[in-house]
Amino acid sequence: MVESNIQLSDLVQVFVYGTLKPGEANYKKYCTDKIIDVKRAFVQGKLFALPMGYPAMTLGNTQVYGYLLSCSNLRILNELNLLENYQSTRQSSENLYNRQIIEIYQPQSLSLGWAWVYLMTLDQVNQLGGLLQPDGWWTGCDLTAKYSYDL
Repeated sequence: MVESNIQLSDLVQVFVYGTLKPGEANYKKYCTDKIIDVKRAFVQGKLFALPMGYPAMTLGNTQVYGYLLSCSNLRILNELNLLENYQSTRQSSENLYNRQIIEIYQPQSLSLGWAWVYLMTLDQVNQLGGLLQPDGWWTGCDLTAKYSYDL
């Protein structure tokens, strides 16, 4: 009998708050057929709408709402890195977004553990003309998902 080398640690978790959320512009292309679990979640940060039609998140102390996506294939990070213009070998100031691990919470404020998230620096957000989203929710689809979020 051959044993599998797949372990639970092979699971990739990414917190998404913008175009990669279910129903948004990039979900179908980058996530459909790759994601094995989707959970509503939030993180601590600050959320900004950018004039280009997508959001940016920085570190901060307010709630940013989105989804925790789980995938069993590490290659999804390569695809997301391309989308988010992130390369680990570059200086962080040369990336559009930087990938970092942060703690994720479920709607009842219980920890879901840690996951990858793509962040911008506040300087980059300001240079790009970001507009603070004080309610912590962004959508490019004019959906009312925030109001059915059940927090």
